[in-house]
Amino acid sequence: MDTFVLLGQGILTALEPTNLMYALIGVTLGTAVGVLPGIGPALTVALLLPVTYQLDAAGSLIMFAGIYYGGMYGGSTTSILLNTPGESASIVTALEGNKMARAGRGGPALATAAIGSFVAGLIATMGLALIAPVIVRFALSFGPAEYFALMVLAFVTVSAAFGDSTLRGLTALGIGLALGLVGIDLQTGQARLSFGVPDLYDGIEVTTLAVALFAIGETLTVAASSQRLQEKVEAIRGSVWMTKADWQRSWKPWLRGTAIGFPIGAMPAGGAEIGTFLSYATEKQLSKHPEEFGHGAIEGVAGPEAANNASAAGTLVPLLTLGLPTTATAAIMLAGFQQFGLQPGPLLFATRPELVWGLIASLLVANLMLLVLNLPLVGLWVRLLTIPRPWLYAGILVFATLGTIGANPSPIELGMLLGFGLLGYMLRRFGYPIAPVVVGLILGPLAEQQLRRALAISQGDPSVLVGSPLTIILLTLALLALVVPLVMRARGRGQVLSQMAADED
Repeated sequence: MDTFVLLGQGILTALEPTNLMYALIGVTLGTAVGVLPGIGPALTVALLLPVTYQLDAAGSLIMFAGIYYGGMYGGSTTSILLNTPGESASIVTALEGNKMARAGRGGPALATAAIGSFVAGLIATMGLALIAPVIVRFALSFGPAEYFALMVLAFVTVSAAFGDSTLRGLTALGIGLALGLVGIDLQTGQARLSFGVPDLYDGIEVTTLAVALFAIGETLTVAASSQRLQEKVEAIRGSVWMTKADWQRSWKPWLRGTAIGFPIGAMPAGGAEIGTFLSYATEKQLSKHPEEFGHGAIEGVAGPEAANNASAAGTLVPLLTLGLPTTATAAIMLAGFQQFGLQPGPLLFATRPELVWGLIASLLVANLMLLVLNLPLVGLWVRLLTIPRPWLYAGILVFATLGTIGANPSPIELGMLLGFGLLGYMLRRFGYPIAPVVVGLILGPLAEQQLRRALAISQGDPSVLVGSPLTIILLTLALLALVVPLVMRARGRGQVLSQMAADED
């Protein structure tokens, strides 16, 4: 009962005029960047980190969550009309949705994606509200050893969940952990890896690293690309609305996609990509029209889009309750929390309940806003695809630089922005994931602190790190987190690749 009371108070917080404005800005920006190919919600949130430095914490986080949800919605427009997935989670939508658009059914494809995302978002947000307090009560019993094991789980999670190579993920994580060592050691007072530069005594700013890796690195990658493909936007012909048959074929995939996407997103090694692949495979097996798959089956759009949006709410479960990011956007949102001196986890629910529950409730408001924005204004979003790519990325470069310098005017900060931007380009160039670097910088110092506390309590006995059933369970989960995503991703992709091979034949 307390959950519903807290959720009701959160709804009142989310309905405050200022927070409504932040939510509207977030979902509008999120939809816009979701529509634009190559620009995802993680990049947008990273760009806004220095801009929101002086703003209200609750409003800024609500805006970030709106960008996350809006990006999930907007990505379907690009996938369906342009056959260019903005993120890996939209690959399956492009597979069936673009075939529908070519057949003159782009309107129903966009409609089932938008309505399915709305249904999944509502159900998944309620699931988040019900599950989060249970996990928080459990996590309050953690000691230093348990928290360290949890951090190990987080490190393994981000290394295995991002990219196709666990080794490359661990390498990127190692870079982030090394950057986290820069600054004054809080226990000894000694400067570490600061090279006598006073600006580095406080450590490396998470905001600078996030903006550099996601915005500057992406801009340099696009500028260095020699590919200049002509992209054809499929026109929306006929009605945007769905027929009675479309509704009958969509509502069950919406519910099944939600049931698949939310728990996978909520798992420490989850993420939207796995759920969409599994949802597509499920719909193909259960469909009464399997011959349409690969040629524009509406179930192949409805199910994966619902799974995509449900997983977005699911990823907030480990982020808010345990401080574990399972997507790139969640990693940047974690940086957003730390920007305001907040650490997601069980204590945040006790110290700032109005902020946490306001954020959860704002997802309900954001879903309604997105449904209103997506269908009537689809023509506007399509026009965004005509923006010349050089103008777009030049604007991102200028905005990123001015935002970072405005938050921390320093030549050293500008130099680090450029240096980390080059690092982001090199990581992309050789196929290394970006998010583990940010997570390593954020969680590395926290893991070190908990490890030292645990060893101090045990007087240097390392067996304390495996001295309780909970630490053993968490470390076992970390081991599983290395294996399970690889197996699930391979299974889901195998289904999709076999379908694509069959289409070519």
